[in-house]
Amino acid sequence: MLLKTDPPTTPPAPDDDIGTPVSVKIRERVKAARQRFHSNDNIAEFIEPGELELLLDEVAEKMKGVLDSMVIDLDNDHNTGDTARRVAKMYIKEVFNGRYVKAPSITEFPNAEHLNELMIVGPITVRSACSHHFCPVIGRIWIGVMPNEHTNVIGLSKYARLAEWIMGRPQIQEEAVVQLADLIQEKTQPDGLALVMEASHYCMAWRGVKDLDSKMINSVMRGVFLKDPNLRREFLSLIPR
Repeated sequence: MLLKTDPPTTPPAPDDDIGTPVSVKIRERVKAARQRFHSNDNIAEFIEPGELELLLDEVAEKMKGVLDSMVIDLDNDHNTGDTARRVAKMYIKEVFNGRYVKAPSITEFPNAEHLNELMIVGPITVRSACSHHFCPVIGRIWIGVMPNEHTNVIGLSKYARLAEWIMGRPQIQEEAVVQLADLIQEKTQPDGLALVMEASHYCMAWRGVKDLDSKMINSVMRGVFLKDPNLRREFLSLIPR
């Protein structure tokens, strides 16, 4: 007599992602989209919900290995027991947060009064880290905007938010100001845009030649600021340096 039995069950297929570091998953998405992931690029669109915390955990674990290789007793040194996680949190959530989160939302208003006079915002304090040594870069930015009737007007604090987002990545100053200029140009579409950045680089002050007084100053000029020397001189003369 044949007994009725349940059909055999098929075991679930193994999850290929189990054990794969989250950094590898994110990197594969970026490569599949054929996008860059340089130190000063934003990769937020490739990070899925919950993965930023997993990335922080991964960086913390690897930072333990760095400290261990520096012959620091993480088990018994009361000063460095949690250093690896603190450093990981600082990198992912604070100083390099501009790589991992989307751009801040910007409220834009129409130029109802057809403003077309020079506007200067600054100094905006900016903080970054050089991509060569991960040493602090701290300085100030001045932004000049020459609007037209079609220019979108954004709040003054939003310039600081955009600057913070761009600078919150490993940067070199020359590229950082260009990235910020491109972003503001895209958001506002003015007739002219001018940026000046002055910063101290601690890769020069803290190490190397250890020169505490040197600063780097560079500028980006777009549109009428590039074409009109009188307007350019007016902008530069109004910067209180």
